Amino acid sequence: MRVMVIVKATEDSEAGIMPSTELLEAMGNYNEELVKAGIMLAGEGLHPSSAGARVAFDGLSRSVIDGPFAETRELIAGFWLWEVKDMAEAIEWVKRCPNPMLGPSEIEIRRVFEASDFGEALTPEIAAQEERLREQLSK
Repeated sequence: MRVMVIVKATEDSEAGIMPSTELLEAMGNYNEELVKAGIMLAGEGLHPSSAGARVAFDGLSRSVIDGPFAETRELIAGFWLWEVKDMAEAIEWVKRCPNPMLGPSEIEIRRVFEASDFGEALTPEIAAQEERLREQLSK
């Protein structure tokens, strides 16, 4: 199963405070372990929300909201995409992670939808389209 591992933002990450050399080294070593174990599919850190934007949808209407955004604890500072056997394995890997922030922080784990999760709504045509897109992305 695939999971998205979400590093929650903190006041420091939203202020643009960069990690120390020691933390970068520790995270690099951790990422190497994930790659060697065949778990890590992708992973990146994100700039503060002040450099971002949101697009709000209401029917056919679209409006752009420039950052920064409120509720720092609800924002994302980075992520990994992992392939694991189950949620317990993902939790065990996250528990081994160096603290990604200067102070207290949280990492959230969310399961990624698979085609089979959509049941009958996923027609053979839609499944074929999804497969074509995955093939194109893997090139």
